[in-house]
Amino acid sequence: MEKVGHLSNLQIELLKLFNYNLQEEQLIEIKNLLSSYFAQNITKDIDELWEKEKWNDTIIDNWKNEHLRTKYK
Repeated sequence: MEKVGHLSNLQIELLKLFNYNLQEEQLIEIKNLLSSYFAQNITKDIDELWEKEKWNDTIIDNWKNEHLRTKYK
């Protein structure tokens, strides 16, 4: 995804589709649908990365225990 400084193509399409006021319940439903859509995409991408990099629980445990902060005197 690329962040843009003006209205994105998604924003423009949503404006075209929903050029009227929705009930609050409908608005919440649409927000949840969009959130679910993007969450599913992120999950798919992370799963692909997990497989590509051959990550496993041991690697994740190692990351949890890493201390990468600069040591101060």
